[in-house]
Amino acid sequence: MTIIVLLIIIIYFFTIMPKVLSRKSFEEFDKVYYAHRGLHDNKSNAPENSLMAFRLAVENDYGIELDVRLTKDGLPVVFHDDSLNRACGIDKLVCDMDYKELRNIKLFNSSETIPLFSDILKLINGKVPIIVEFKDTKNIKLLCETIAPILDNYNGVYCIESFNPLIVQWYKKNRPHIIRGQLSTKHLRGGDNKDILLKFMLQNLMLNFISKPDFIAFNYQYRNMPSFNICRKLFNIPTFAYTIDSKCALEDSINRFDYYIFEGFRP
Repeated sequence: MTIIVLLIIIIYFFTIMPKVLSRKSFEEFDKVYYAHRGLHDNKSNAPENSLMAFRLAVENDYGIELDVRLTKDGLPVVFHDDSLNRACGIDKLVCDMDYKELRNIKLFNSSETIPLFSDILKLINGKVPIIVEFKDTKNIKLLCETIAPILDNYNGVYCIESFNPLIVQWYKKNRPHIIRGQLSTKHLRGGDNKDILLKFMLQNLMLNFISKPDFIAFNYQYRNMPSFNICRKLFNIPTFAYTIDSKCALEDSINRFDYYIFEGFRP
């Protein structure tokens, strides 16, 4: 029995182990605070993932976190949700619409529209470091092979992250020199019984052995979860907190993370 327990422990530590050898330097990520989807207010003319929100983040010298996904015609746009419903009041999926259809749709009743990823990169232009979240999709290969070359030509500091370990793994195989991060949270909550095993493994970072992330971005509300803390303390991996939404939440998370992705206030 002791041998079995020991074997289980060894396997567990193997599965959650991030990249530990030849770890990349984070010196260029000199910003501690990163504006979530830009320095935004969805009730203003600077809603999330808009040109104005990113312009304000740059002007205030904050790092930036943003989301990227593909349109039906294969163009990378900066937009968080699968659906346009929450941000635009339209019950359609981004992946079912060409950019020609999307480019004039307003964000949160503002004057801002859904931007192309390339336009956001031109705006930021290396002024602050950015975290690029690759949104999950059925065609991971197409997503990565479309966006990676754009980032190859970007003259600025950036890293990539995703909730999907297979996207992080793609970067491990195809762009090993780029800093990559594993996003996670407490996936098993509420009454959802679908894909229990997968969600258990994802929230406990048990697919790190596939993606070997250089950092972990974790929901700050679940910062006491064992796997996250083992990675942080034992393996000493850099960590990002998301999404810090108040000064109180920031104070509660200080010294529990290295970098902080924030919204709704200014640190």
